[in-house]
Amino acid sequence: MTDNTDDAPVLDLLARMTADSVESSSLDPRSLFMVRVAALVAIGASPVSYALNLEVGEEMGLSVEDIRGVLTGIAPIVGTARVAAATGNIVTALAAELELLDLEVALLDDEE
Repeated sequence: MTDNTDDAPVLDLLARMTADSVESSSLDPRSLFMVRVAALVAIGASPVSYALNLEVGEEMGLSVEDIRGVLTGIAPIVGTARVAAATGNIVTALAAELELLDLEVALLDDEE
């Protein structure tokens, strides 16, 4: 029942969809990811959605200041509750990424 040919089919699909959207959009990559963050806030996305998008967004030039600007800019439209929830989900996503990095470092140290 286990197929090791593709260990993360859903993540691979999401990565392909993201790459396609970057290639297809008329926006520059940084602006595209600012729009994506705004959309994530508007739909009440989960921390993993933020983690996936912020990781790629950072590679495309998205900064912490850009994210703050997006949250500030959309607050009057989506409301303070959505922005507060999004901020919490972003913090959760970043904390999870830090834990994963710590785990990777610990595993590398064990191999040595």
